[in-house]
Amino acid sequence: MRRYKAYRITLGWQILIGLILGIFFGIIFYKNQMAIMVMQNIGTMFINLIQMIVLPIVVSCLTVGIASIGDIKKLGRVGLKTLIYFELMTTVAIALGMIVANVLHPGTLIDIHSLHGSDISQYMATAKAAKHSGIWQTLLGIIPTNIFKSLANGDMMPVIFFSVFFGLGIAAIGEKGKILIDGLNAVAEVMFRVTNWVMHAAPIGVCALIGVALAEMGISALIPLGYFVAIAYATMIFFVIVIMGIVAKLFGLNIFDLLRVIKNEILLAFSTASSEAVLPKMIEKMDKFGTSQGIVSFVIPTGYTFNLDGSAIYQSIAALFLAQAYHINLSIGQQITLLVVLMVTSKGMAGVPGASFVVLLATISTIGVPVTGLTFIAGIDRIVDMGRTAVNVVGNSLASVVIGKSEKEFDEEKSKQYIAQYKK
Repeated sequence: MRRYKAYRITLGWQILIGLILGIFFGIIFYKNQMAIMVMQNIGTMFINLIQMIVLPIVVSCLTVGIASIGDIKKLGRVGLKTLIYFELMTTVAIALGMIVANVLHPGTLIDIHSLHGSDISQYMATAKAAKHSGIWQTLLGIIPTNIFKSLANGDMMPVIFFSVFFGLGIAAIGEKGKILIDGLNAVAEVMFRVTNWVMHAAPIGVCALIGVALAEMGISALIPLGYFVAIAYATMIFFVIVIMGIVAKLFGLNIFDLLRVIKNEILLAFSTASSEAVLPKMIEKMDKFGTSQGIVSFVIPTGYTFNLDGSAIYQSIAALFLAQAYHINLSIGQQITLLVVLMVTSKGMAGVPGASFVVLLATISTIGVPVTGLTFIAGIDRIVDMGRTAVNVVGNSLASVVIGKSEKEFDEEKSKQYIAQYKK
């Protein structure tokens, strides 16, 4: 009697099916307020499930990782090296976006006044608050006065700051701290198990989030700005394959091996336009990929604030796109100023809701572009956000490998075995 092997659809294919169904539902239920409300609530429930997991994993993994590093001098070296790497990659991303916009001139092909504007009042309020806070308020905001308040608010950087010092404190007391390390390791294992359960709901969450995005704006909103969207995506793909590929090669890694391992996380980040949706799995996978737990637990959460390559590409292209659409000719000096401003504002407003759009609001006035111009690209911000989120995820995973290898805390044999699982 012949036995038939059970066929199981992998999570990646489930998410892809959810993405396709979401597009279908978005078209079918265009401007249907009842359907939009249902999909919005389902999508929000999924994102809330992910956010429920993120901070416990960050605290437990980062604290244990820092405790294993132990040496504050080594931690300082790792931190400095990480921030320098982030800044270099972000600068290259901004410069690439500006070069592409200068060569292809996407803004000259449209009549800006023929486009329909969208409401950006929520971004205006956020940008105004962020602008008034200044660099000192940003730095002060990293140090938590009440760690439980920071945990409740979901403020990543204060939580990272506390976890680093807590881990160093555990290392300093030696054997007495072992009970805390064992407890936090147990918490991490539990939360990774919960993550695997939550991931079963990912296809439904993806379907709802894509559906509500298309149902609200419609396919027709993409047509006038299709060239801008295509250029943004092409530039992001070039950055991942070529620029990140070169960096990976310099550190003895094939970028396609990395992409193959994290393909499900890339697809999930793309579909939900949320980096947090994949943070738990990224920490787990990059640990299995060969980078030490201490490096992974520090680099990836920090990268969610300081290493936003996809966002940097979008911001530079969008700024020049609007300048060209308003027939504003920028000199080389003005464009260099724009690059510097983007470098500063993208870090100063990290963690702000709708950060990429807020950064643009704070930036375009420096090159003479009317703020109202952003109302014309606000409608497609969600579509581009999907791409830049996926690029951010790839950038942070690569960063963990680069820093791990530079610190000689990367297990090559473990990496080869893990990669081989995804080549079967």
